[in-house]
Amino acid sequence: MATNKNAVIRYKALDKCFSNIYKKFFIQDLINYCSLILTEHFAQETTISRRQIFADIDFMRSEAGYDAPIESYKDGKKAFYRYADSEFSILKSPLNPSELNSLNEAMETLSRINNLPGFDWVNTMQAKLNSGINQFQNQRQIISFEDNEFLKGIELLNPLYHHIANTQTLDIKYQGFNSDKENTFKISPYYLKQYNNRWFLFGHNHQFDKIQNLALDRMVDIQPSKTTFKICEIDFKEYFEDIIGVSNDESKEAVDVKIELSENIIPYISSKPIHGSQKIKDNILHLHVKLNYELEALILSYGEKMCVLEPKELASVIKERVNKIKFAH
Repeated sequence: MATNKNAVIRYKALDKCFSNIYKKFFIQDLINYCSLILTEHFAQETTISRRQIFADIDFMRSEAGYDAPIESYKDGKKAFYRYADSEFSILKSPLNPSELNSLNEAMETLSRINNLPGFDWVNTMQAKLNSGINQFQNQRQIISFEDNEFLKGIELLNPLYHHIANTQTLDIKYQGFNSDKENTFKISPYYLKQYNNRWFLFGHNHQFDKIQNLALDRMVDIQPSKTTFKICEIDFKEYFEDIIGVSNDESKEAVDVKIELSENIIPYISSKPIHGSQKIKDNILHLHVKLNYELEALILSYGEKMCVLEPKELASVIKERVNKIKFAH
């Protein structure tokens, strides 16, 4: 499986090179680029041989591969490689029989573990895979998911996962929404979490000596750092227990929150709890959480259907934010 994954990463890397009409990629360039991509992905030094690159080119050209129109073009004594059709990409090609078999094998494996404790997510994954296979086989699409295929930073998810698994400290170049310049943070990465269709990395910031969360869509660049990795001592299940979202000010304590609900949203809130501490008595929603930005945003998203009763601090913040809303004249 690891070998197959390695190959797929190489094919995608080569595809990017062959699709680039603005740069000439000679054999050594292809070797260097594939080695770089694999090193970043697996978070350890990986090199590809000249022989392997030629084997990959042959496979990509074949019917068993992608029927890729890869041509070599003489440039002096050397030759560079590029697609004869500038519009071609293996990412636009349908699945070949081997890839389809691999998907079906993955489905069989998933079906064996979907009833194990902690593997509830497998049901969703199976539905997604079935949906993709059905579309490939020209069957009618009967399900869709709330995924943003254009989400910025999603390409960092796999590399970051491997950096966490390999306890590799990172230099992360980052630009927040409210910053007009980039900053570089030295981070020991610990945990990845998705919230509101965005991904966040949690790790120890060596400059500030504290846990920090960084949105993947605001990362400009990530590079391995020589700084010694700080071992994680956090139970992240417990870390998120008292918050909604991803903002956790560890200096704050969880407080009791009471929100009056409109009758028409009580069934919705009951069937889709917004936090594990949730209780609804009559038309009052009770929560025990820390006050943070995500809680405020959630309340505001329900508009007039929610009215904050306690704590007064939260009620004042919501009122102030509502008063700042601007309307067109």
